[in-house]
Amino acid sequence: MSSIEPREIDPRPRRRLSREERHRQLMDTAWRLVREEGTDALTLGRLAEQAGITKPVVYDHFGTRTGLLIALYREFDDRQTALLQAALQTGEPTLAGRAAVIASAYLDCVLAQGREIPGVVAALTSSPELEKVKRECDAAFRETCRAALAPFAPAGAIAPAGLWAMLGAAEALSAAAANGDLTAAEAEAELAETIVAMVSRRRG
Repeated sequence: MSSIEPREIDPRPRRRLSREERHRQLMDTAWRLVREEGTDALTLGRLAEQAGITKPVVYDHFGTRTGLLIALYREFDDRQTALLQAALQTGEPTLAGRAAVIASAYLDCVLAQGREIPGVVAALTSSPELEKVKRECDAAFRETCRAALAPFAPAGAIAPAGLWAMLGAAEALSAAAANGDLTAAEAEAELAETIVAMVSRRRG
């Protein structure tokens, strides 16, 4: 006659996560959900379920689904900004060097986030509040690039239209690389060349 072995119970109490640790857990779970199931599947209820906690905890951290999407995008933008600024500090102080650094930093950050960020970016256009956040982040990126590239422009300044064109190229090329339509090297080289051409252009 067989007997069932009693299951051992861990006597140690499970440690409660700090607010910062819980926030990190929720952010990591949210990114995984977007990657595996798409942005449409990302709701606060689904996030709570996947994180193994109650809904009120998730609402306490993000308030609304919009708040969660904003938190994801700001985290991505903060990572991209830090990477770019660090690279500009150590990169070659020439136009080609600065262009290569900007192209590499932008592509590296998008590709590191895989297919998750395009869905989050698309969701940012779904409401004025979300779109406002993206516009603010885009403006900060353009300003960083302007400051890094303006010393190499023939007139010592770069027209706003050129910076908008650069951003559009960066978004399109990084999306193509993330989707596998271009290799990362192809996208990076094309973006760097686009930046050099934009800065070098004489207006008159």
